[in-house]
Amino acid sequence: MNVSHIWGSMKDFSENHKYRQKHPSLGWGDHEGGFFYIPDKKLRIIASKGAGWDHVSVSLETRCPTWDEMELVKRLFFNENEAVFQIHPPVKDYINRMPYCLHLWRPQREAIPLPPTWMIG
Repeated sequence: MNVSHIWGSMKDFSENHKYRQKHPSLGWGDHEGGFFYIPDKKLRIIASKGAGWDHVSVSLETRCPTWDEMELVKRLFFNENEAVFQIHPPVKDYINRMPYCLHLWRPQREAIPLPPTWMIG
């Protein structure tokens, strides 16, 4: 079984400073999180680090983000040697606070097990 890069954290948010904006309720955020907007793609992004997890939520106003849009956000907020994942939780744990929103997650202190590379492509 392949295992993703372990330890470390997502990229420094200062690398995406040109996209940082003040969120109406969250404010500017800090080194642990913030709101970002990519105008040419109309992507709204909330990034956070905490409780042992790196997390990025990505949304659009009228549709869910595409694979290519999620991959762009992954490259902007995570290092290229890091695996991240989307979670489909059990129905009993499902929460939908915002339509058209997808999430990327990465545990900070353990590896994400990955299937063999021949199964991924």
